[in-house]
Amino acid sequence: MRINWITFTISGGFLVLFLLMSLVNKTLMGEWISSSFNFSVTFFGAFWQLLLLATFLVGIGLALSKYGKVKLGNMDQPENGWFRWVSMILCTLLASGGVFWAAGEPIYHFLTTPPLFADEGMSPAQAVVPGLAQSFFHWGFTAWACLGTVATIVLMYVHYHKGYPLKPRTILYPMIGERIFHNKSILGATADVVSIIAVAAGTIGPIGFLGLQVGYALEYLFNVPDTIVTQAIVIIFLVTVAAISASTGVDKGIQLLSRMNVGLAVILMIGMLILGPTMFIIDSFIGAEAFQIQNFLRMSLYRGDSGWLGYWTVFFWGWFLGFGPAMAMFISRISRGRSIRELILAVSIIAPLVSNFWFAAVGGSGLFYEMESPGSISTALNETGMPAAVMAIMEQVPFGMVMATGFLIVTVVFVATTADSMSYSVAVTLTGHVHPPKWLRVFWALLFGAIAATLIGIGESSIQTLQNFIVVTAVPVSLLLLPPVWLAPKVAKLMAIDQKIITTDGKPESKQKIS
Repeated sequence: MRINWITFTISGGFLVLFLLMSLVNKTLMGEWISSSFNFSVTFFGAFWQLLLLATFLVGIGLALSKYGKVKLGNMDQPENGWFRWVSMILCTLLASGGVFWAAGEPIYHFLTTPPLFADEGMSPAQAVVPGLAQSFFHWGFTAWACLGTVATIVLMYVHYHKGYPLKPRTILYPMIGERIFHNKSILGATADVVSIIAVAAGTIGPIGFLGLQVGYALEYLFNVPDTIVTQAIVIIFLVTVAAISASTGVDKGIQLLSRMNVGLAVILMIGMLILGPTMFIIDSFIGAEAFQIQNFLRMSLYRGDSGWLGYWTVFFWGWFLGFGPAMAMFISRISRGRSIRELILAVSIIAPLVSNFWFAAVGGSGLFYEMESPGSISTALNETGMPAAVMAIMEQVPFGMVMATGFLIVTVVFVATTADSMSYSVAVTLTGHVHPPKWLRVFWALLFGAIAATLIGIGESSIQTLQNFIVVTAVPVSLLLLPPVWLAPKVAKLMAIDQKIITTDGKPESKQKIS
């Protein structure tokens, strides 16, 4: 279990250089990142939209096919039960921004209807469904699919069935062969380095976002001044929890924290259903989900307003693609013994539906109160930003202080689960082993927190720079996630033959022969 010090030095050095340049001249750094962001959105936006759609459709096709029965990870029985397994999956993307964006994004789309559905003269009631549906889409089926479906199938085959290291470069093995693992493989080293940088940017961002939200909530609830010092202390506390969790490993700290967090989130959703506008939440969820499914292809392929796309859809797609390799590695680690059908169902269907209902419970309640009393949510959102949206919604709910405190706790635990799972994935990338050294996991968790705290200290404009940087880092990673779209079906066929689900000519084995 040797550490690849070249990859470690390049990726870590790049992040430290980014931080130092932000400290020395944040304006110049912001300009560089902004121009790179514009380039990425202009020339890769359409590619990302097609890539995510193709990833989702290929995954669903595999799940519905005869290959859906294939067991992954060279194990017949799952290591983790359904609730534990899905909890750990949910505490990745949903944790990355679900709390931060769930309250604010639906309101934004409600106040300004997305251009695909914009219609002059639309009443507030008519604007609810398309606004909520756009949020569902951004945190829905295609978003989740790019994180742990076709790439995960390839990774699990190469690592658990062929015995090669679990690294981002492993995705390319079916196409390039054994030489991708050679120490002198420039392509292999590049795949690992860009994946680490992208997941670092994608993790530092949420730590910063949620640090701001916790700082605002502490002032709102307990009159703790929302200063840079408070936000830095919050982030230090968050990453300390994450470091402790990561050091104990997937089977202990990470899964325990994930189960606890999902349990708390479920309690909060039930609380919002009971105390909030119950029927409005249910009706809005069903209506917006149906609207999203009905307009799924149009929303996936919309290319009309490039400015809006860069601010919303393409930004999210870049962010999630940057997470892709690390997330696929993490899901590979926790999914041994699951079938392809179970994997696709959990990641591409169950997780998005849970995310969407969370958005309906939190953001949908905000829409209801905004319609009942215009400005009750939007004023706080426009004046203070997304950190204020959750608290503004809680002001309208009975037992609002209790609910707001619950959201504060969930926010803290959510960001900790993101930091611990992603620091684990980076440590795995550097060693190729599913049990990397504890100090390495802790180091990356602490590094993520240190950079996030420093960027917040520089100023909120640095968070915007980081947000743009997230998208820029996704460019090379998206190229890495393209081959699994056609490699996953080939790999699934090989495993299906090996497991005697089909014969070498592709025909299903007879039931008698299987038994």
